[in-house]
Amino acid sequence: MTGAGVSTASGIPSFRGEGGIWNTDFDPDDFSIDRFRADPDGFWRDRLELHGRMFAADPEPNPAHDALVRLEEMGVLDAVVTQNTDGLHKEAGTGRLIELHGNAARAACVECDATVPAAEAFEAVRGGETPRCPACEGLMKPDVVLFGEELPYHPFDAARRMAREGDLFLAVGSSLTVEPAASLPEEASRFGGELAVVNLDATETDRVAHHVVRGDATEALPVLVEMVEARLAAKRSV
Repeated sequence: MTGAGVSTASGIPSFRGEGGIWNTDFDPDDFSIDRFRADPDGFWRDRLELHGRMFAADPEPNPAHDALVRLEEMGVLDAVVTQNTDGLHKEAGTGRLIELHGNAARAACVECDATVPAAEAFEAVRGGETPRCPACEGLMKPDVVLFGEELPYHPFDAARRMAREGDLFLAVGSSLTVEPAASLPEEASRFGGELAVVNLDATETDRVAHHVVRGDATEALPVLVEMVEARLAAKRSV
């Protein structure tokens, strides 16, 4: 499972912690489902500004994303569950990807669930219009989980199943404070799987982890790939 710490090296700013977006530039209450319902025009104007801030650096996948793709190619990684909405795992080539909080590159109709590229919605906002569904004229919202919304059932259920059934759960670049996603590593541990945490800062989950790496994901994950490659090569030579 990956969090914001996997994407910061690509230029995506963090949301929490020192210098995070929610602590410096934006009020998270402005991006709640209640705000969207009460003031969709104002919400979309603020969302356009937030999107511009998030993607100002024209981010691309970094070595952490690439390392996870390599682990999947080697057959030792079953899936990536991400809290991020930036789409960088998909761009890097991850095959089985569960985006718990959605994808900022899409907008979805609240009436018929049709989706369009977020760029189309933002173009409407720039033109002074509220984004509307091309299929049914329903109101469009970013295809992400807003504050006050529950996670979609099916992605989170799939993530819980994998947490319970996996041999090892690797939590990377996440403060592990946002529920219910933060419960997944501990659930893996309760069901007998090994738990590894890779993060720059300490997390509450470190206390139940079997392995803790205090470091940058872009440095730690490529080293992990090298170790796994060496182990697999040794097995093949036996």
